[in-house]
Amino acid sequence: MPIINRIADYAEDMTSWRRHLHTIPELGLDCPQTAAFVAERLREFGVDEVHESIARTGLVAIINGQGEGPTIGLRADMDALPMQETTGLDYASGHHGRMHACGHDGHTTMLLGAARYLAETRRFAGRVALIFQPAEEIIGGARVMVEEGIMERFGISEVYALHNAPGFDEGAFYTNPGPIMAAVDTFHIHIKGLGGHGAMPHDTRDPVMAACGMAQAIQTIVSRNHYALDDLVVSVTQIHTGSADNVIPDTAYINGTVRTFDKGVQAMVIRRMQAIVDGHAASFDVEAELNYEVGYPATVNDPDKTAFAAGVAREVAGDGRVLAEAGREMGAEDFSYMLEARPGAYLFLGQGDSAGLHHPDYDFNDEVAPVGASFFARLVEKAQPLHEVSGMEQA
Repeated sequence: MPIINRIADYAEDMTSWRRHLHTIPELGLDCPQTAAFVAERLREFGVDEVHESIARTGLVAIINGQGEGPTIGLRADMDALPMQETTGLDYASGHHGRMHACGHDGHTTMLLGAARYLAETRRFAGRVALIFQPAEEIIGGARVMVEEGIMERFGISEVYALHNAPGFDEGAFYTNPGPIMAAVDTFHIHIKGLGGHGAMPHDTRDPVMAACGMAQAIQTIVSRNHYALDDLVVSVTQIHTGSADNVIPDTAYINGTVRTFDKGVQAMVIRRMQAIVDGHAASFDVEAELNYEVGYPATVNDPDKTAFAAGVAREVAGDGRVLAEAGREMGAEDFSYMLEARPGAYLFLGQGDSAGLHHPDYDFNDEVAPVGASFFARLVEKAQPLHEVSGMEQA
């Protein structure tokens, strides 16, 4: 892989950073150990500014190039997941019930590698803003950082991010112009009936049957209420009710997820789900309340920025190892908030065969960290070139 020589020189350091981060997984907005480690490395590299405590533990570091120019933003997420690691690695999580099962330790490392190179060489005009973000998995740390004004405060004109992709060729890239990942919403339905003896259902208002009816009817939203070529997922994922075989309970609870790309489709789902809940509540003589939570919006790549980023990826990975129109998928990503605020692109970087994301045996592939770091570095140099600098150092 034609990674940048200087980045290849400190690949061993990057592995060390990543494995240290793997031992200290942190959740949500509370990533103080991770942020402190990142800030210490950035200051060692000689970046020009380190701005801390954004979105509680997020950071933005600034590296000045040579001469006037815009500011390009590069983002890495830092948080982990609330799950127990089962890898048995000697650098496994040291925090019980937490692990880096999505590779954010690797994402942070790739951006640190790019930061080190860019601070050393400064072969670009304008500035680069390195965004280290907490709470991608929950809350939406990207939304918080945008709401706290990072785009305006640091004059960011465009923004990019990478995510690792298990099962995709090691060191290869894929992306998509326009929508690449879905909006994600969550619904909660609370049903209240009248419990009683299981042998005397006529004396009850059964929330169990109401829950079963609602769950089945909700699934017909996809099959009967929307155009088949518009991507939509509605999944009931939890039903909780009851405590004994001979007791009809008082209450039931239904939970699930909705994935969309189109706001009109999203509005239709909300309308139909409310009608289903109200109608079934009336027919089963129970009370029911729908709490529909609108979550991360769809992740929509700017087509021109995506084409540019794919071209940079080809320089790093080689022709034939970049899939520039991979289509969209139904997962979600809070980088969507940054792409709503500024044009840019989100790409996936293959990490070869491994356990899947959010799996207790997952581990980031350290071999691809220099590839991601090289992509970030070349992206800056190509987006904001110094015309008098030529012959970039390549392997």
